[in-house]
Amino acid sequence: MLDHPLQRAPMSAIVLRPAPRHPPRLLAIGSSTGGPNALFALVQALNASLTVPVVLTQHMPSTFTPILAQHIDRLGVLPCAEAQEGAPILPGRILLAPGDRHLLVRRQGNTLFAHLDDGPPENFCRPSVDPMLRSACEAMEGRVLVAMLTGMGHDGLAGTEQIIQAGGALLAQDEASSVVWGMPGAVARAGLAHAVLTLPDMGAKIMAMTRGLGAAGQLP
Repeated sequence: MLDHPLQRAPMSAIVLRPAPRHPPRLLAIGSSTGGPNALFALVQALNASLTVPVVLTQHMPSTFTPILAQHIDRLGVLPCAEAQEGAPILPGRILLAPGDRHLLVRRQGNTLFAHLDDGPPENFCRPSVDPMLRSACEAMEGRVLVAMLTGMGHDGLAGTEQIIQAGGALLAQDEASSVVWGMPGAVARAGLAHAVLTLPDMGAKIMAMTRGLGAAGQLP
């Protein structure tokens, strides 16, 4: 585990980490309270040339996650669907964790696929961000870019630590644009963030960090 000397530090004391040595091969997004509107803004700040797959966990009941996936898909930027067991995780597409199931990233050879897990809630949540991040870190050998959006609590903190230790990177939503600066604040104050950004700036940063990867979907 990384030390947390900045966990209670004010925003002015947050120390940012340098850029990762290698470009990420997967984008993993975590969000909770205020997340749907933040997700719409972030996706609209991306574009269809994104060359990495996207996995997303939003704290939300199973009755609402299909609707959220439809709304993101209808933005017309990146295709989005609620994850199903064994579904391929493809470049330029978003897979959303279904309500009441953890979304895990699995890899077989050069193929990524979704595994839906019925394990116990983590951080009082199922789906939870932490299991998704742990599995993504293992499948991608750390080459993961985390985008932590508005939300209550600290879900995603432990998983982000693992990704940073393995050479990945984190972008956190800024406090001013967050409904609740819990999840992004926890990772930022722990000194894990490469940048703390507005959502439009985060979208631009994601595109910049994933640019130049060569063939879309090429895995390390």
